[in-house]
Formats: sequence, structure tokens, C-alpha cells
Amino acid sequence: MENHARFRQFIGDFTRLAERAGNDEAAIFEEGGKLLAALVATDDWLPESCAQPHPAHYQQYLLHCDPLERFSIVSFVWGPGQKTPVHNHTVWGMIGMLRGAEMCHEYTMVDGALKAGPSHKILPGQIDRVSPTVGDVHMVENALTDRASVSIHIYGANIGAVSRHVFDADTGAPKPFVSGYSAPSLPNIWDRSAEVRAALTG
Repeated sequence: MENHARFRQFIGDFTRLAERAGNDEAAIFEEGGKLLAALVATDDWLPESCAQPHPAHYQQYLLHCDPLERFSIVSFVWGPGQKTPVHNHTVWGMIGMLRGAEMCHEYTMVDGALKAGPSHKILPGQIDRVSPTVGDVHMVENALTDRASVSIHIYGANIGAVSRHVFDADTGAPKPFVSGYSAPSLPNIWDRSAEVRAALTG
């Protein structure tokens, strides 16, 4: 059963954090990282419709967007062998691994050229971070060859509408990129009518 209450609590907690922290990225990473780690520590809340892989490419499902677009929450679903292009974000972001595993390959721009950096694996319960201040260019791929992986991302904007870039891995040439989302609607986690009715009749 999908534990919508857990996800609703996370949204409320992160909204209060956004109100307190404003543009304080360090506070968002510190406090928000703990909130995200607690969310992905238990795999009972993600709507099944937002965990479906596509046979040809990874999926990016919008789970929630703050009304003021201060943050958005997205589930990324990777089929076996699927990966992103090299890309940036332009805003802060945190990645919490929910199922499976990801490989993150870091890059930096040096004198206009793309330079490959270290790689690391993200396992369930672990949190990774991106931003222009801590490292913003990477390529991500499913670390598993036999099943899908799912990660939960939270970004400091409505990430599907942010103009950013993908980069040619060989030349470093940038190309404008707006990711959008994989589904036209949000999951309905806000219908609490059944529990309210149960309380009235109980």
C-alpha cells in the first residue's frame, strides 16, 4: 500500500525548510539532506505509476512542485543500461537512492573544455548533491544491468522548466536543454477522504 502520509509529511517539512532557509544552500543541504534520507530509508510511499520504466529511455516523473517553484520533487526511473547525457542543473539539487543503484560520473569545465572527474556509486538510502557551488555537471546511469533503479530528486526550482545544457562528452560543446517531465499529471496523494470518513464512523 502506498503510504501517502509519509510523502505528504515530507512535502510539509521541506516547505517549512524552504521558508526558513531561503537561499541558504548549506542549510538546505544539511537539513534537507536529513529529510530526504529519512524519506528514501523506507520504500512504501512512491506511487507505482511514478516508478514505471520505459524500454527506450529513463523517465522523469514530477511528484510535487512547490506553488512558488522554490523546489520540485521528481522520481527518476532507469531501465537496465539507461543513462543521461552529460548535463548541468544550474540550481541546487539532492538525489536520494530509493531502489537499485546509480553510477554518477562527474565532470568539470576547465577553460571551456569538459574534463572527466571521479565516479561514484549511489546505493539505497544514500544522498548525493549537485549545484554550481559543489559540482554541477555529471552523467548518471543505472548501475544495474538486470533491473530498474529508482531515485528521488529534489531541486531548487521547477526543474522540468529550467533552461540548462547538455554537453558533448568528447568536445564539451553545450546544447540548450529543457527536460520537461514524463507524465502529464501529478499523482493524487492529497485525497484523505477515506481516513476522514473512517474516523467519523469509527
